[in-house]
Amino acid sequence: MMFLGTYAPKLDEKGRIILPAKFRDELATGVVMTRGQEHCIYVFSTREFEQLHEKIRQAPVTSKQARDSLRVFLSGASAEAPDKQNRVTIPANLRAYAGLDRDLTVIGAGSRVEIWDSEAWDNYLSEQEASFAATTEEVIPGLF
Repeated sequence: MMFLGTYAPKLDEKGRIILPAKFRDELATGVVMTRGQEHCIYVFSTREFEQLHEKIRQAPVTSKQARDSLRVFLSGASAEAPDKQNRVTIPANLRAYAGLDRDLTVIGAGSRVEIWDSEAWDNYLSEQEASFAATTEEVIPGLF
């Protein structure tokens, strides 16, 4: 499954969002949420997170950068299950980390979903679009 697109769900008063319809089948059996880079929340299907964990386990314990990254990444992780209305709760610590307010932007980012505060996403995107348009060297092999 590849997650694609941009969606704008609202955060309800209990800290839940309704999963975008196109993501529901892949995420129906459960999700793992954790801190993402640029202060968003990464959301993985349980299956994808298990595969990611296998890779994480191979990181050298002797690398301080690997240890630091793993601690931040895994200490914020939370397994959640969608309810019958396809709502999933975003834990309070992750809502605070990402500065989430009522208006959210949810994007498909390939193997994961990202949840952003809408204002933070708009700011990020406007900053990145100029450099994306001005790319003069190959960043992703064979694509651009």
